[in-house]
Amino acid sequence: MDGPTAAPPINEAISQANKYVRIAQMYLDRTAPKWMERWLATGVLLALFLLRILVAQGVSPAPDALFIYLLNLFLAFLQPKFDPSIEQDAMETSVEEGGEEGLPTSAKDDEFRPFIRRLPEWKFWIAATRASLIALGCTVTRVFDVPVYWPILVVYFCILFAITMRRQIRHMIKYKYVPFDFSKAKYSGNSRRI
Repeated sequence: MDGPTAAPPINEAISQANKYVRIAQMYLDRTAPKWMERWLATGVLLALFLLRILVAQGVSPAPDALFIYLLNLFLAFLQPKFDPSIEQDAMETSVEEGGEEGLPTSAKDDEFRPFIRRLPEWKFWIAATRASLIALGCTVTRVFDVPVYWPILVVYFCILFAITMRRQIRHMIKYKYVPFDFSKAKYSGNSRRI
């Protein structure tokens, strides 16, 4: 051993992979404030995926798996992080066990509680884009071209969508929360300056 020893090839591969991960993270961080562009890009990716399915005329469970996964993500996006039904059940259980009185006061009910999502928009976008890329990759190879009767899967997805959205909308109405805020809060007050 008369010279410096070279780093093992695995260490060099790991350092290169870390370098590419940092570059990818840098580009992801730059897209964070541009939500419209991000979702448009994901929409284009989904359109390419559907075009690939139509052009290839392959019968695959990939589209149904993707859309069921996207439905699951969307439901997590719509739900509050702290579910009021679980909190209400815990309060009722506490009262039944002889704990504190579970009667709410009007001050507590009128208190402002911001809507915090179970799945934030950024993580929703990342997961949806990643799933779309994986599904598009699955359509490129013939390995995932499993024969299925697609009309049954389409009907199954439509029924699943209708049932879950109906349940979610009922939950939103019952606990009086709206997961979307399309306008900026406007405050009324005296605009006269002294």
